Amino acid sequence: MNDDVNSSDFPNTGVPASSLGIILQRGGEELILHKVLDRFTVRPTTEFTPQQLSQVLWGFWQRSIPQAHLELFTVVPSQLESAMSQARAADSVAFAGHVYTIKDNPGTFVYLNDQVTIQFASWVDSARIEAIAASFGLVKQKSVQGLPNTFVFLVSKQATENPLKITNQLQGLSEVLAAEPNILVKGESLYRPSDTLYPQQWYLHHNGGSQLVAGSHIAVEAAWDITRGVRSVVVAVVDDSFDLNHPDLQGSGKIVAPRDLRKNGFLPTPGERETSHGTACAGLVIAEENGTGIVGVAPGCALMPIRSTGFLDDESIEDMFNWAIEKGASVISCSWGASAVYFPLSLRQRAAISRAATTGRNGKGCVILFAAGNANRPINGTVFERNWPGNLLQGNTNWLSGFPIHPDVIAVAASTSLNKKAAYSNWGTNIALCAPSNNAPPGLSFQGRGFMNTQPAIATSLPGRGVVTTDQIGAAGLDPGDFTNNFGGTSSATPLVAGVAALVLSANPDLTAQQVKFILEETADKIVDPDPDPQLGMQEGTYNSNGHSQWFGYGKVNAAKAVEAAQRLRTSVSSASKQVRGENSRQFSIPDNNQQGIKSAIAINESSTIKDIQITVNITHDFLGDLEIYLIAPNNQQVLLQNRTLGRRTNLQTTYTIASHPSLKQLLSLSARGSWQLWLIDYSPQDVGKLNSWSLVIGH
Repeated sequence: MNDDVNSSDFPNTGVPASSLGIILQRGGEELILHKVLDRFTVRPTTEFTPQQLSQVLWGFWQRSIPQAHLELFTVVPSQLESAMSQARAADSVAFAGHVYTIKDNPGTFVYLNDQVTIQFASWVDSARIEAIAASFGLVKQKSVQGLPNTFVFLVSKQATENPLKITNQLQGLSEVLAAEPNILVKGESLYRPSDTLYPQQWYLHHNGGSQLVAGSHIAVEAAWDITRGVRSVVVAVVDDSFDLNHPDLQGSGKIVAPRDLRKNGFLPTPGERETSHGTACAGLVIAEENGTGIVGVAPGCALMPIRSTGFLDDESIEDMFNWAIEKGASVISCSWGASAVYFPLSLRQRAAISRAATTGRNGKGCVILFAAGNANRPINGTVFERNWPGNLLQGNTNWLSGFPIHPDVIAVAASTSLNKKAAYSNWGTNIALCAPSNNAPPGLSFQGRGFMNTQPAIATSLPGRGVVTTDQIGAAGLDPGDFTNNFGGTSSATPLVAGVAALVLSANPDLTAQQVKFILEETADKIVDPDPDPQLGMQEGTYNSNGHSQWFGYGKVNAAKAVEAAQRLRTSVSSASKQVRGENSRQFSIPDNNQQGIKSAIAINESSTIKDIQITVNITHDFLGDLEIYLIAPNNQQVLLQNRTLGRRTNLQTTYTIASHPSLKQLLSLSARGSWQLWLIDYSPQDVGKLNSWSLVIGH
């Protein structure tokens, strides 16, 4: 990351003056924006009816974006600036702004609202913060939980610049570690129907049959011999809507704290003409065992249905995770992602997920799952694109899905009823697990263009069974009737893993979220697919020396093995009375922009059981916000100590403890003996640094 704010090219800002309005600061990255020439947004000062909006003279009203109190208008491209000027001159308009796309993200519209997030250096006091805010016309709204000295500000009418320009100017101040505008990007459900009630649920258990190979299910029946789930374990499913009148989503204590964030209410049901992706996902996790219809993986558990806003702005993400934390969710299942090729998370979004994963469940953490996606693309990587209609994508294209690569998230890919990779399933080094689903061509949605198959087109057949699950009752929904047999995508794989996580917590509620993740990965079935990918030709269906496959993660989830492992771990941890200490004072240079990073080891010779652990680090770096820091235990278990939230800081001397980082709890009860490693990764070019020393204290 280039942060040379003293250069003459950057007199008062972190970016060139000519780029102030086209650079988006996002999660430690700088993304290039392009103005869309045929549309803009306005924020009215008063409420207007759709009829009134349709009668304005400055453009053609398209729809409301209620999350940001914006109205979207389209115009002939040659009239954009004059139309915006006309709108700005109207007394009824508080704000008129451009709509943007992200470079190499065609069809992904970016909308600005009136919020910016600023992370200040630790030494900046409240008086200086207020002075900086006032100079830019900003009004403090709230602090950001989990990020020190970080606040959300509203852009007031006194501001003379838009949020993009303000945040880029703020990046040039020594007091500011990071500054980001809050943007809105449309969300996308990660499912697309294809062709084709417990006996039909092959993905839970089967004994063979047409297009079924041995072991392609999740072995749930043996897990049910131990537990079918308990109501105290609540699974939050965040999605578009839920048919709460469906018999399989009913029962005593079945529904807990329903929330409709789209309409700011508490009844997250679909409209008359809407299909309900959430109903299908919820049924796979927790459909009640009632003698009819289907049964979910964890039928004894409760459901917290959360209807999303449909947009992935900071407020929407914070609201959904905060609701889940406050209302007692144990597991959070998300079968959706950004409708974008490249989507890094913002500071607030990363913090919201981390907060749920560490403070939820009274400090044990919520288990959070995200679908990997259905484009047959890396969730973090580059593909040479070709053959797209109109050259929509071409050449080396960077793909990034910010939600599934978050270190506290379980990213779920899809396998088929034949134990092969689903042709659409996204892949990469961040995939944690896979679960069975259907098979279908890969694709994704582009705003303004609709669903498109990724290229090149697949010429071969794609065998595999579809997934049977709950649908809206009656004629509405994916299929006529109360159930559908053509559900699929990573959308259906993810709730299956969420259901297994709920069974694991039903068997052992004392587990931390990281321990649940570790159990699911350690007990997964190592399915193998030696065939080349039918679209891209690569072969990633085997496992490396760490037991990881880019297609399947650590394998296909196995409910029986996971629940049995959870039961064995049901032991309490006593207080530590003795300590063993190790230190490595050798200085290491941290490779710049290198995801292999650098590892420094400390050998512990004592075999005692870990009851407490502390890690102290001393690091200098030109821009610490480039770094992620992990602790690797002797059994290769990884714990994220520091994500990329340090911004412009250059010195890090700190101690990570169980109190400050509850994710370290997953290491308790392990043996201390072996090689412990500190792993540092620099994700951005130009700024460099060194690991000066680190130490490890283990209580036993």
